[in-house]
Amino acid sequence: MSGIDEDRGSLRDLLAAVAAGRCPVDDAAARIQSLGVSEVGDYARLDLGRGHRKGVPEVVYARGKSVEQLVEIVTAFVRATGRALCSKVSAEQAEAVRSAGVGRVQYDGRSGVLVVGAEGYRPPEERGVVGIVAAGTSDVPAAEEAAAVCREMGVRVVAEYDVGVAGLHRLAGPLRRIVDEGAAAVIVAAGMEGALPSVVAGLVDVPVIGLPTSTGYGMGGGGEAALLGMLQSCSPGLAVVNIDNGVGAGATAALIARRGAERP
Repeated sequence: MSGIDEDRGSLRDLLAAVAAGRCPVDDAAARIQSLGVSEVGDYARLDLGRGHRKGVPEVVYARGKSVEQLVEIVTAFVRATGRALCSKVSAEQAEAVRSAGVGRVQYDGRSGVLVVGAEGYRPPEERGVVGIVAAGTSDVPAAEEAAAVCREMGVRVVAEYDVGVAGLHRLAGPLRRIVDEGAAAVIVAAGMEGALPSVVAGLVDVPVIGLPTSTGYGMGGGGEAALLGMLQSCSPGLAVVNIDNGVGAGATAALIARRGAERP
């Protein structure tokens, strides 16, 4: 079933307002589009209007879903919205989606991000810039997940990797390039002790989003030490998402960048 998942009375009221001339047709269309829901089997209820309503598309978390479930969900999204964006996708899942012939498939095995677009689908018009920094090579998968979300939201990404505090002299040039490109926000992915976001937040005049990663040794090595270190930062302007949550970091930074680009 697909359609509007809301009280029938309120939908009737909306249509009556259009008929009476109290509500412009475009406003009503936007309202209906923002509430679209599609049920897939007995295991998924897709928020088709999230991208329109929030500016952030629904991202399908693939881990824990069967191959068959993911293919059906992706198919429903592509048919309804022209695009499907998935995170934490395995190579087996990606190949199954590709074989299903749903649309044009882009899969990044490093980040686990899968993007499927229908023929003729066009991403949002590019607006705004986000900088993305990774402390080490092991932090790149989370950083690339964030980058994929930014790009799918129509935001240009300037990425600089392997510039962590173990060799802090590596940071100056890459950070200058990000600032010169006009980034409205900077995502900093770091594991181990998670110090790099604090350093960056102390040097730039835009919001910094700390992205702790599950990289490290022994106690606290699953990202806990990085998360707590970022939360305890004394650098102002630093916000923190959960461990390995590249989707959350990318969505937040892209919203900041697009809103900033709207200003005259």
